[in-house]
Amino acid sequence: MDVLNYLWWIVGIIFTISVASVSIIIFLENRDPAKTIAWLLVFILFPVSGFIIYLLFGQNIRKKKIFKTQKLLLELKSSNTFKSIKEFENLVAIQKNAITENLLFDDEGSFAKKRIMNLLLNMGRSPFTLNNKIKILTNGEEKFNELANDLENAKDHIHMEYYIIKDSQIGRTIKEILVRKAKEGIDVRILYDDVGSWRLWFKKSFFDEMRKEGVKIYPFLPSLLPFLNRKINYRNHRKITVIDGKIGYIGGINIGDEYLGKSKRFGFWRDTHMKIEGEAVYMMQLTFLFDWYFSSKTLLFDKKYFPRLGFCGESIVQIVSSGPDSDWEAIHQAYFTAICQAKKRIYIQTPYFIPDESILMALKSAALSGVDVKIIFPGKPDNKVVYLASLSYFKDILKAGGKVYLYQKGFLHSKILILDDDISSVGTANMDMRSFMLNFEINGFIYDKQIAKELLDDFVKDIEDSKEITLDEYINRPMIQKIKESASRLLSPIL
Repeated sequence: MDVLNYLWWIVGIIFTISVASVSIIIFLENRDPAKTIAWLLVFILFPVSGFIIYLLFGQNIRKKKIFKTQKLLLELKSSNTFKSIKEFENLVAIQKNAITENLLFDDEGSFAKKRIMNLLLNMGRSPFTLNNKIKILTNGEEKFNELANDLENAKDHIHMEYYIIKDSQIGRTIKEILVRKAKEGIDVRILYDDVGSWRLWFKKSFFDEMRKEGVKIYPFLPSLLPFLNRKINYRNHRKITVIDGKIGYIGGINIGDEYLGKSKRFGFWRDTHMKIEGEAVYMMQLTFLFDWYFSSKTLLFDKKYFPRLGFCGESIVQIVSSGPDSDWEAIHQAYFTAICQAKKRIYIQTPYFIPDESILMALKSAALSGVDVKIIFPGKPDNKVVYLASLSYFKDILKAGGKVYLYQKGFLHSKILILDDDISSVGTANMDMRSFMLNFEINGFIYDKQIAKELLDDFVKDIEDSKEITLDEYINRPMIQKIKESASRLLSPIL
């Protein structure tokens, strides 16, 4: 018995030292104060489980530079496989000068566009492209019909990168097309997130059958013990398809039957995706090839992945990637800048709303200054804790004069931002700290009045299928609801 007590005493000392050490590390990392306090609170309230949660979700991988993007850039510069890296850098410099010298826009109303474009050039090295045709897709049926047709017509390669791929009816339909194209000699490559697509851990035949037919498939940040992986908190949330380097798809729709309205829990699934034909596809391709290299250690930078294009359209697009491998939170900071520049309206659709203080303050300030701030949010949650935490932030928006709507028709998964008359964003990033700071995301920033109008028309239709929350209703909600929301909000910095 004395030996057992002695062992417990030793374990207790080691554990106490470990928790104390981690607390000191968190403190010295100079994180956001809210995150530091949240983690310390977790350690105090849940000393054992809190320590385990930190090992899985809390480590600052961005600072530890686990993702060696800079190393890849050096390899590319020293190789002959992609000589246009230098041209790419020159293009960024030329575009900065064009914005500064008012060579692209010279009207008074273009100030916000120039600020956002220049910010993204400086931070994310994201050049804008002028030759683009865009088609907005407002649900899974529209997206998959377009996608299937374009996949069938692929002539050289198909690159797909998704957070979630399910062995579902639509998953098997796409699988059949990809296998058939691989047999025709088309290069087919798939990247999937190992955690987002966890259901396929139990259906390995889904990918194995494709691999046997020549489809190249790699998981992103795989682990033999996925739930005991310290990188589990950093997920590839991107949804990209690139076909022949000419056609690209980007937005919120993964590959699963729920996006076709077949979810028994939610029914109709409202989402927004975007089909692009034009030079913006080059940037989507570049993002895919970087991620492919990271996952497969195979360098693919042949000219055929960036083919010459004729005239496609006149939409100006900046494709912006962000994640823990970059020095800047590009999408986060672009959203903040955009919100601060708004003069007429800020319309947001997001399934999760956990803003940091900067975004929240920008939205409140905009609403108080007379900007029309509207947010459409799901009326039914898919994640209860995140949902409750999100609801707790709406009081500030409502008090400032903004409007909040709960979508009633089904589940709202759309991730869009509409700013004034000619700036919009469609992509994979939610309006929450996880998307802004932890996940690998990709968004398209579009500077086009027609696209902004299409998104605005869809937004107005969605309001008709939503219930507005008034400030009085919000204030008078049941006390138990307020307690649940407040408790969930305490965890919001680490959700």
